[in-house]
Amino acid sequence: MRKYSLQVNGKDVSVEVKNFSGDEAELELNGEVFQVQVQNIAHTAVPVEVDSSQSSGRSFSSTSPVSTPKRPAAATSKGSVPAPIPGVILSIYVAVGDKVRSGQPLLKMEAMKMENEVEYEPLLLLPIGFGILMGNIPAVEGMAIGVYDDGSVLNYIYYGVREGIYPPLIFLGIGAMTDFSTMLSNPKLVLLGAAAQVGIFLTIIGALFLGFSPDEAGAIGIIGGADGPTAIFLSAKLAPHLLGAIAIAAYSYMALVPVIQPPIMKLLTTREERLIRMPAPRQVSKTEKMLFPIGAFMLCGFIAPGSMVLIGMLLFGNLLKESLVTDRLANTARNAMIDIVTILLGFSVGASTSADHFLTPQSILIFVLGALSFAIATAGGILFAKFMNLFLRQKINPLVGAAGVSAVPDSARVVHSVGIKEDPNNFLLMHAMAPNVAGVIGSAISAGVLWAVLT
Repeated sequence: MRKYSLQVNGKDVSVEVKNFSGDEAELELNGEVFQVQVQNIAHTAVPVEVDSSQSSGRSFSSTSPVSTPKRPAAATSKGSVPAPIPGVILSIYVAVGDKVRSGQPLLKMEAMKMENEVEYEPLLLLPIGFGILMGNIPAVEGMAIGVYDDGSVLNYIYYGVREGIYPPLIFLGIGAMTDFSTMLSNPKLVLLGAAAQVGIFLTIIGALFLGFSPDEAGAIGIIGGADGPTAIFLSAKLAPHLLGAIAIAAYSYMALVPVIQPPIMKLLTTREERLIRMPAPRQVSKTEKMLFPIGAFMLCGFIAPGSMVLIGMLLFGNLLKESLVTDRLANTARNAMIDIVTILLGFSVGASTSADHFLTPQSILIFVLGALSFAIATAGGILFAKFMNLFLRQKINPLVGAAGVSAVPDSARVVHSVGIKEDPNNFLLMHAMAPNVAGVIGSAISAGVLWAVLT
């Protein structure tokens, strides 16, 4: 068998391949013998320096490294920029010869079929903010202008919130832009999305202790799912008088994911845990992607019938996307329709927060309980990942557990950014998307259960 001299993090390492059979190998590394599994990583070139006794100074690339799966190799030529994760280039913003500055976007990539430039957009906070201004303009006596005035335009727009019409339409758009393949490739990560829902139920207990009614407590607790449409949907059913405060709390904490989650993640994990690398997700077949929304809807419908509206629209949107025969419908759902509904939802929710309805001691308690619920949900996912590691041979990076809340894809992005700060070559985005999309399903099921129990 061959002997190799490698450089790992600047250190010389002697490796001898003693036995190699199928997907297992025996390596001697600096005198110690290890049993390892071999996984083929297509399209990944791993530069290795061969021992001079074999072929002096020659380098080669292996497409079947004997190791855990590698991330894209770092750039080896001056002026080149390595992509952080595999993907497809959609748009290029510069040309050959252009001068670029630090931080300037160069191109847009599609990773896991989610087109995202890494930036945070206040898509709902801006409409909510302007709606608040409009909702608090003093009314003219005898004129139907406000949200609560029968026959007013704002009252008609608010009808979609009051009757729970807007949230399912948003779920349809989310389903049409979501790729469930990362979740399907590693189903055990679904448990992290389920574990994060603990924040909902512990906050309900706290709200009951503070004197809220069971219906109000259920509506407040759902903030912990970090899912604004679900919070609005359940609040409209259980506690419509608290809808404005709950909606603003939910979307405020969703926007603050990059601020709230990192301190909790660092507090509950060690540096060694944050450095854990996870194997690349397996390739999911097209058949699996098409069967999943149908099977998942039937299962969720039996478990929590109250969640059928939200889950049904989510999975229907995903089926439009994965079927490949309704591209026009899928594009409409994930672009024009979801944008229109987002504007109407945010604006009408903001307009409903007139001072006499919003500036109450209850609103302050809702914001406090919402923050507590969100923090508990984040901690629940992290701690459950650490618990799972007690029984797993292939460890999970506990940071991934923080993505169990439903803030898609912001929470997964935060997990990724915290991970690469510890190890610039440890890309967790693909893994974090699994509990992130599972959390969307989990929060909708939780809302359905609460709706069924409390009504």
